[in-house]
Amino acid sequence: MNLPNKLTILRLCLVPVFLIVLLSGFPHHYLVSGLIFGIAAYTDHLDGKLARSRGLITNFGKFMDPVADKVMVVSALVGFVSLGLCNIWLVLIIIAREFLITSLRLVAADNGVVLAANQWGKAKTVSQIVAIVAIFVLQYILELMQLQILPPLTFGGDISSLFLLIGNLLLGIATFFTVLSGVIYLVQNKELFSQTK
Repeated sequence: MNLPNKLTILRLCLVPVFLIVLLSGFPHHYLVSGLIFGIAAYTDHLDGKLARSRGLITNFGKFMDPVADKVMVVSALVGFVSLGLCNIWLVLIIIAREFLITSLRLVAADNGVVLAANQWGKAKTVSQIVAIVAIFVLQYILELMQLQILPPLTFGGDISSLFLLIGNLLLGIATFFTVLSGVIYLVQNKELFSQTK
């Protein structure tokens, strides 16, 4: 197994560690789990870069890299839902899209076709990661204020409600790109549904 594929496997292995820390509730858990998520997200960038620059692109990498991305992102979003940090409907839409496109990849693989990530899929991933990282940052700021490490922010209302709104707005943008990229995948590969074996 080459290095890019090992990084993909590492990303998958980081997911349970990330979730345990995120849901633990110990002081600074948003910082630690956010850093783990950041490391996992960086391996996504790094494995693709290494695979292209060193000519190490494999069918395993083309298939597993997007799957690892989905597992990482969905795990973070489900963790956020359990903590009441994001809208469950946005998360359900994202998960439904991911299941749909993963099914499309399986149909394509059954027909001897490997669907690599396109630019819209990458835009979807980036928008999701930006939203997730922003939620981590906002919640860690709140935690620091609760621990009296940071002074309370002055705002005309409940600052936690404002941060929750900002996180959901960013997640809403990510959901838009998620649905859009899914529609584009389906349109570009509609011939797969009409193929008979």
